[in-house]
Amino acid sequence: MKKLLTCALLIAFAFSLNAQEKEIKKGWSFGLLPTATFSVDNGFQAGAFGDVYNYGDGSTYPDPLHKISWEASYFTKSHRMRLYLAYDSKYLIPGMRINASVTYVNDPLYSFWGFNGPASVQDYNIWYNRETTPNMNYYGMSRKMLRGLANVQGRITDNLNWAAGINFWKWTLGDMGGANTPYDKDLTLYKRYQQLGVIYESEAKGGTALELNAGFVFDTRDMEAAPNRGIWAEAYLNGNVLSSPYLKACVYFRHYIDIPIHIPAGDPVFAYRLAWQQTIAGETPFYMIQNVPLLVQRNMISEGFGSSNTIRGLRENRVLSEGLAWTNMELRVKLVKFKLFNQYFYLATNPFFDAGIITKPYRANALGKVAHDPLLFGFQVLNNLPDQKGLIYDADNMGRVIYSAGIGLKIAMNQNFIVSAEYARCFTKGLEANPWIGIGINYQF
Repeated sequence: MKKLLTCALLIAFAFSLNAQEKEIKKGWSFGLLPTATFSVDNGFQAGAFGDVYNYGDGSTYPDPLHKISWEASYFTKSHRMRLYLAYDSKYLIPGMRINASVTYVNDPLYSFWGFNGPASVQDYNIWYNRETTPNMNYYGMSRKMLRGLANVQGRITDNLNWAAGINFWKWTLGDMGGANTPYDKDLTLYKRYQQLGVIYESEAKGGTALELNAGFVFDTRDMEAAPNRGIWAEAYLNGNVLSSPYLKACVYFRHYIDIPIHIPAGDPVFAYRLAWQQTIAGETPFYMIQNVPLLVQRNMISEGFGSSNTIRGLRENRVLSEGLAWTNMELRVKLVKFKLFNQYFYLATNPFFDAGIITKPYRANALGKVAHDPLLFGFQVLNNLPDQKGLIYDADNMGRVIYSAGIGLKIAMNQNFIVSAEYARCFTKGLEANPWIGIGINYQF
């Protein structure tokens, strides 16, 4: 991270003399990068991603008239394949915003850690030290996802919009695939949860969902990609109308505060998010429990408590429950801005703090069967794991606060195409994914 920051600063200062002119972009702008990233969950990523912007005559800059995002990539550790295409515009239809996307993900080595986060007692060495673990597939399963979504917002007042949308999902779940090392498919958390009735037979192999959402959006931001000031708040209901119906309440409040320390690259910004989502009717099926409903997708996948979307420093989808509340706070400091190849750039850093808690557990009664399960406990002893009071599932840990902190580096082009690299450390014992590194695009919120 230090080497990356040092090189970026040297390039930036070399071109900083051109940064004083007024920024304005017209016509088309393209951002294209290789997906040469790394994460503790999925390994190295190969492929490409990018954004295409149309600024028209420049009158709406830094907001584009139209934005197209795409990605095609493959991960070496999890063998995950991702294909993504999205469109976003506030100007295609006057007075309305259109956001639509199609996503396909194939996860042959998907990690399933159990439900309710801190209550699921685990040792990550089972899954990641495969050469020395008798059953390297204990936390493994496979999944395929096809998703299509379309969301619309319309104006009520200057800063208040109504919002509505439809999301279609198709999931295919099963045993882990693509593994060269032999393993016992019956001795996995995914399979044992089925045998104990925690995962129902009707949902164990996947299913479909058709979600409808409706609510309100309040937005006073001065720009969208990286606001300097303003509020962005959403409150809406999200429900599935196919088999396994449910209804979720979602509330997100984001505030961006300009700090009047006038440095050449721009004022620092203190940004924070307060978020809550909870199932208020019905029960979420297993294949949808990791989903975090959003009206506008800032990243290709918006999933579970953990990873880059919610609490940084945790493994992907480490905390799965029917209700979650969390907060993210960060200080965004622009270090330098410059012009290069007729494009406007700036470098920024963002020290941050994240925290969250479960507000409604998932299938707590059924999970009582797991606590002293002799098969799972025998597996724990076989692998010389900590005793943890002889429990595989400990409901007493349910209310523990999950928190982490870290720092990031951002490189932005034309204030919209933002490449992000972040490092975080979780301080809740048993949930940490150290070291946690996330490299992608955009600020988290």
